[in-house]
Amino acid sequence: MDFEVRKVRHGGGGRRLTREREVYLQLMSQGYGNREASRIVGINPRTGKRWRNGHHSPTYGKPKPPIRSEASACDAPGRSRYLREEDRIHIADRLREKASIRQIASELGRSPSTISREIRRNSALWRSKDWVYRPHAAHRRAEQRRPRPKTGKIGQNPELRDFIQHHLSLRWSPEQICQALRTAFPDRPEMHVVHETIYQALYVQGRGELRRELTKALRTGRARRRPHRQSYKRQARAIPNMVLISDRPAEAADRAVPGHWEGDLIIGKDGKSAIGTLVERSTRYVMLAHLPLDHSAASTRDALVETVKTLPSHLRRSLTWDQGSEMAAHAGFTLATNIPVYFCNPASPWQRGSNENTNGLLRQYFPKGTDLSLHTRGHLDTVAAELNSRPRKTLGWETPAERLAKLLATAS
Repeated sequence: MDFEVRKVRHGGGGRRLTREREVYLQLMSQGYGNREASRIVGINPRTGKRWRNGHHSPTYGKPKPPIRSEASACDAPGRSRYLREEDRIHIADRLREKASIRQIASELGRSPSTISREIRRNSALWRSKDWVYRPHAAHRRAEQRRPRPKTGKIGQNPELRDFIQHHLSLRWSPEQICQALRTAFPDRPEMHVVHETIYQALYVQGRGELRRELTKALRTGRARRRPHRQSYKRQARAIPNMVLISDRPAEAADRAVPGHWEGDLIIGKDGKSAIGTLVERSTRYVMLAHLPLDHSAASTRDALVETVKTLPSHLRRSLTWDQGSEMAAHAGFTLATNIPVYFCNPASPWQRGSNENTNGLLRQYFPKGTDLSLHTRGHLDTVAAELNSRPRKTLGWETPAERLAKLLATAS
C-alpha cells in the first residue's frame, strides 16, 4: 500500500492521526500483522496494539476503547440478543469486584450460562501467567467470530466428508454414522460430529458440505424438514375373537424375554400389493413375508406361517398386530404356529413402535406408490439381511443379527 508517513505531527496524544488510524485498520483487515501495519503508517507497534485492543490503564484520563471503522450491529441501542460492549465492560468491572456469575447475569438480565460462556470464550492469557477478561478485546474477538456464513466442520475436513457420504450411500442414519466415527477414530476429535451436524449439512441451503442428492438416502428421503402432523383417527375393525394388547403377557412389555414379535403390512400402489413385516421386540431382528398375489386374510396367514416356521420354539412366544382386516384369519395362524396374536387399540401405532420404525426403514427400499408384488423372495431376504446388519443405538450399537446370534448360542 502506498502511504506516506508524515514527518511532522501536531496535537499530541494521537488526536490528529485520523488518517493513520484508518489505514492501520484497513491493513489489519487485509491480514497484516500489528508490527508490519504499524511500520507502514509510522507508529510504534505498542500504539497499534492499543488502537486495536484499547488502553485500559493510561497515565491520564479514562480508559480508551479500541478504535473501529464503523459501529457494530450488536451495539445498536435497545435490547440485543448479543452482548454489547457496555455489557462486557460491566462484566469486567464486576469480575474485578469478585461478583459471582449469577449476580452478573441478574444485573444484565441474561442467563448465567451466557455470562459463563462469554468469560470462558473471550478471556486471554495475561503475560503468560493468568487468564484475564479484557472487555474491549473480548468484544473484538466476538465480532470477528460472528460473520456468516461459515464453513462447517464437515466442509473443512475432506476425510470426514467422504466417510459420511459413503455411509449415507449405504443408507446408514446420521446417528449411526456419528457412532461409527467415534468407534473408528476414538482419538481424533476432529472426526467426531453429532447427528444434527449431518442433518444441517444436508438441509441448510448454500452450505454445500454434503451432496444434495444424499438426502434421498435418509429415512424420509426429504430434502427439507417438515413439521410433525397428527395422525388420522381410524375406525376399529370387526375381527372375530380378538385378544387385545392389554392381555398380552407382561414379559413382552419389558422386552427382557426374546420371542415376542410385532407385525404389519407395508402397502404398495393403489393398495393392490403388500409385504408383511415382522420385528422381534428384544433384538429388533427383521423378517419379511412374501405376498406376491394379494394381501387377503388367507394369503397373509399362509405367508406369515411360511416366514416363522424356521424359528426355534423359544422364539415363538407372541405376535402383536394392528386391527387390520388382513389378520382376520389369526386363529388359523395360531393353530399352525402355536403363536398367540394380540391386537393393538385403534389408532395406537406406538403400541407397535419397533415395527413402525422398521416400516419407515423399509420404505427406503420399497417406496410408497410402487408395485411391491414385483419383489422376489430373494430380494426380500437381501433387504432383511441388510437391515439386520446395521448397528442400533438401542442395542448398544450391536446389530440385530449379532444380538439374535447370542440368544441362539445361549439357548443351544
